[in-house]
Amino acid sequence: MEQYRGHSAAVGIGGSRPAAGAELASHRYAEVWGDTVELGHLAWSVVLGIGISTGAFFAGERVLSAVVADPAIARAYAMLVGLAGCLIAGALCAVLFKPKRTVVEHATDETERLRVLDQLATESGGLGSPDDLSPAARAEMEELGLLDLFASYEATRAASLTSDAQNDSAATVHPVSNGARR
Repeated sequence: MEQYRGHSAAVGIGGSRPAAGAELASHRYAEVWGDTVELGHLAWSVVLGIGISTGAFFAGERVLSAVVADPAIARAYAMLVGLAGCLIAGALCAVLFKPKRTVVEHATDETERLRVLDQLATESGGLGSPDDLSPAARAEMEELGLLDLFASYEATRAASLTSDAQNDSAATVHPVSNGARR
C-alpha cells in the first residue's frame, strides 16, 4: 500500500466543499487495489465493516438459534447474515465516503501523442499493426478515436524507416578509384 500526501495532477480533492491548501496537505492518502483513498475514511470503513458484519452475525445467530433446531445450521445461516452485513457496510461506506479524486482530461497536441507512442513502442518492442487487431479491439479503438492515431503513427514510422534506410545507403562510402598506381 503506497502512502502519500496531497495529490497529483490527475488525482484531486472532489466534492462541493472548497479545498484550501492547508486542508489539502493535511489529508493522508493511500493507494489500495489501484484506487486512491483517504486513510481516515479507510479506517472508518474498516471499523464500520467489522461492526456491522459482526453485529449482523451475532444478531442472526441469536434469532436463528431460537428458530432452527440444529445449532450448526443456525450458525451457518448466521454466517450468511454476517456476509449480508458486509454488503450493507460496503454500501453504507460508499454513500458516506465519496471518491477523493477527479479525473482531469487535457488536450494534447500531435507531437505529444507521437512522443507517447514512440515511448510505448520502445518499451514494448513495437506496437504492431492495427490490421492485426481483433474486430472487438478494432471497434473499441475506433470508438475512442485511437485507431486513426495508431494507423498514422505506423505510416509515419514506416516512412521514417524508409527515408532513414535511403539516407544510410546514400551516406555509405564507396572506394573511388582516383587513377593512383598500385
